Amino acid sequence: MKAAYIHEPGPVDSIVYGDLPMPEPTGSQVLVRVEAASVNPVDTYIRSGMIAMELPTPFVVGCDLAGTVEAVGPDASRFQVGDRVWGTNQGLLGRQGTCAEFAAVDQHWLYATPNNVSDEDAAAVALVAITAHLGLCRDAKLQAGETLFVNGGSGGVGSAVVQMAKCLGARVVTTAGSEAKCEVCRQLGADLAINYKTEDVSAAISTFAPEGVNVWWETLREPDFERTVEHLALRGRMVLMAGRDARPPFPVGPFYVKGCQLLGFAMFMATPEEQQAAADDINRWLTEGSLCARIDRVLPLSETAAAHRLQEESTVGQSGVLAGKIVIRP
Repeated sequence: MKAAYIHEPGPVDSIVYGDLPMPEPTGSQVLVRVEAASVNPVDTYIRSGMIAMELPTPFVVGCDLAGTVEAVGPDASRFQVGDRVWGTNQGLLGRQGTCAEFAAVDQHWLYATPNNVSDEDAAAVALVAITAHLGLCRDAKLQAGETLFVNGGSGGVGSAVVQMAKCLGARVVTTAGSEAKCEVCRQLGADLAINYKTEDVSAAISTFAPEGVNVWWETLREPDFERTVEHLALRGRMVLMAGRDARPPFPVGPFYVKGCQLLGFAMFMATPEEQQAAADDINRWLTEGSLCARIDRVLPLSETAAAHRLQEESTVGQSGVLAGKIVIRP
């Protein structure tokens, strides 16, 4: 089969597009014919060695996938040949990735794809939507009527947070780097979209939410805790899911006096049961059309290295070149 893989962590040019043996499903694994994969910042961190993990050799890159069940292992019982499925949490913790024509995935990391949802859309929302659900529902416990702020509402995780918060009945404030991206955020459901390049973000938040923000979702790698704590409401919650190397100052006094909570998490550490609960809601919202994929571009499997380069430029280089996910088609 064709695959995009590395022999050891390294730069973008270490990604090889070539032939690998087709995996055989064992135990409770399911063999999926991959119709779509997608690229996330964490994929580039693992490939580069920024996040050190034990990897199989060769290692197929990628976390997300959507496709069709081709075969099932002897202990697999949830899916049958021909079923359409989507999933994430691959390419992590010793598991092979998804940028290949086929992937062997344990059944507890897979979910049925709704009939009216394309493989491209399912792959594009996989990691970002489960991440958003875990942070909003399991951790921050966002309630209807509360106000949420998220940095970067047109990006991968940000756009999922905006839509999901609206599904949960919250008022949503977000930022974006251009008027066009602000308009995208409004189309996704944001009640207020602030152009951080031309507007005073703090002033806009204060005007919209004078009593403060109940949940602040931080997507930036270097959070400004002084600004965040200033805008948090009493018993506000701040969610962190990026910035592995960040060491910013933290205003302890104002934070605890307000009775706030700081919630950090990594999606790939969530249990199968927690991710299944997220997937159940995601599938319902996808079916209803209240949750939609934000896809920036679709590239062939042979251009996986180019996709990683674009993702790094946008995330680490902060170019903002991407407005959504890169989807890979084998």
